Amino acid sequence: MTSAGKLKSHSFEWLFSIVLLLLVGCGDAAAPWNLAGSTMGTTWRVAAVPGEHTSVTEEALQVEIEAVLEAVNASMSTYRADSEVSRFNAAPVGEWFEVSSDFYLVLSSAMAISWQSNGAYDLTVGPLVNLWGFGPGDRTDEPPSSEAIDAVMAQVGQDKLRVDGEIYSVLKQAELYLDFSSIAKGFAVDELARVLAGAGFENYLVEIGGEMRVAGQSPRGDAWRIAIEKPEAVPGGIAQAFALEDEAVATSGDYRNFFEADGVRYSHTIDPRTGEPVAHELVSVTVVHPSCMMADAWATALTVLGAEEARIVAEAAGLAVYFIQREGDGYSESYTDAFAPYLQRTDAAN
Repeated sequence: MTSAGKLKSHSFEWLFSIVLLLLVGCGDAAAPWNLAGSTMGTTWRVAAVPGEHTSVTEEALQVEIEAVLEAVNASMSTYRADSEVSRFNAAPVGEWFEVSSDFYLVLSSAMAISWQSNGAYDLTVGPLVNLWGFGPGDRTDEPPSSEAIDAVMAQVGQDKLRVDGEIYSVLKQAELYLDFSSIAKGFAVDELARVLAGAGFENYLVEIGGEMRVAGQSPRGDAWRIAIEKPEAVPGGIAQAFALEDEAVATSGDYRNFFEADGVRYSHTIDPRTGEPVAHELVSVTVVHPSCMMADAWATALTVLGAEEARIVAEAAGLAVYFIQREGDGYSESYTDAFAPYLQRTDAAN
């Protein structure tokens, strides 16, 4: 990363929330269709500006969006016993399991990011997350024993998966538990964007649980303006704002969800390579990418890696990334070379 990618330090009294905001200005604006609902344990929203090529009614669009989200859940939700991923998790070891094209796309993309991130990203990490008390079960205030970690590590690792793209089938070589939660929201955002484009929309925003994708222009006729908020400072305080056009953005953070034992802070972000929570100063990672699925997964992978290794990996992959990390009693902000144009674009628009 160049020296130009280093930003000033600030007092740590302004803690960051991992939230992406749509900045809406005043002035003349086209009236968007604003749709919303619940999915994947969070909320979704769509702001779509109808135009001369729009081929659906607002009511029909809502129905189609909900149908797409239902299909994603039916494939990738571990909270549904009849979902595709739950059935794979329950399938016998050593037998090929036929999967849908969407399932295969998400899994193969995740495996590619796992390779590029030196194993920091792994869809089989779920048993470790549960062991440390950050899963859907009971919380804990004590770290597990090294013996317990070693036992669970035998059930973790995408190297224990085999995939066949010709017949869309997956085979597990050990008792594995796939969990798509770190990539499914991004995939669903991309699917909704596909629906909107297919219905003739040229200007829209899609957001699920903070993962976001935009196209064209905002309702006020300029670029969509996205911000990372500081919620515990002055309400509406902004860490960084930037403009997006026809791109996706996702943020992953590592400071809210943790427990402390004997003076040691244990993060909810588990490194699948060690079986233990990460222990570094990286607070927040924001990734801009053409695909929200890829932005979603990369944000998680880079959070696991920590600031130094994450920057090396992100630069090598040509990723546009904005980092926030603890630095003494404050924090510092930095970004990759590929992110710099977004700040320049925003400055030019102001």
